[in-house]
Amino acid sequence: MAQSKHEKIERNVFLMIVLTLMTVSVGGLVEIVPLFFQHSTTSPIDQKGNALDVKPYDAVRLVGRDIYIREGCNNCHSQMIRPFRAETERYGHYSVAGESVYDHPFLWGSKRTGPDLARVGGRYSDEWQRVHLLNPRDVVPESNMPAFPWLDRPVKAADIQDRMRALNKVGLNKYSDDEIAAAPAALEGKTELDAVVAYLQGLGTAISHFR
Repeated sequence: MAQSKHEKIERNVFLMIVLTLMTVSVGGLVEIVPLFFQHSTTSPIDQKGNALDVKPYDAVRLVGRDIYIREGCNNCHSQMIRPFRAETERYGHYSVAGESVYDHPFLWGSKRTGPDLARVGGRYSDEWQRVHLLNPRDVVPESNMPAFPWLDRPVKAADIQDRMRALNKVGLNKYSDDEIAAAPAALEGKTELDAVVAYLQGLGTAISHFR
């Protein structure tokens, strides 16, 4: 009995792998490539096309974001509110792509050992954030978040200007020469704790649609 075309493919492992890869590649191109050219995913605008007040991170927040990544905060906290009622009622307006045009890398994530932080900016005072980072159980007794007492030390970011120039080179941010020149002075007297708090306090403020 002659084999059908499906049987020939299914019995030939190498051919099956090649065709599977081709199918996935074509599907990926169709789904992903258009996003590089859509205005809503490459410009700071909301889902309706309205301009968002989103700007490249200043020197202090940029360092704070790097420390946030260094300490692994993004492993337990997502920054992506999905458009479901259970999430928008708890966290606020769902996330839109235009809010993250200056994020590199993206920190959207999906794992939530702790709450989503996409709109944590302005929800708590600076002092609350400081206490929470130094010892979370002082403000949330049931918290399982580790303490970060070592953040209360001076910022070491001698390469901050190089970081900003690198972001300019990849076309992500648009730092002016004056902003780059002023970066070291902006970090003088700042601690790592100050930088992380500044970063957190700016999250999600472009769309301040809280419940």
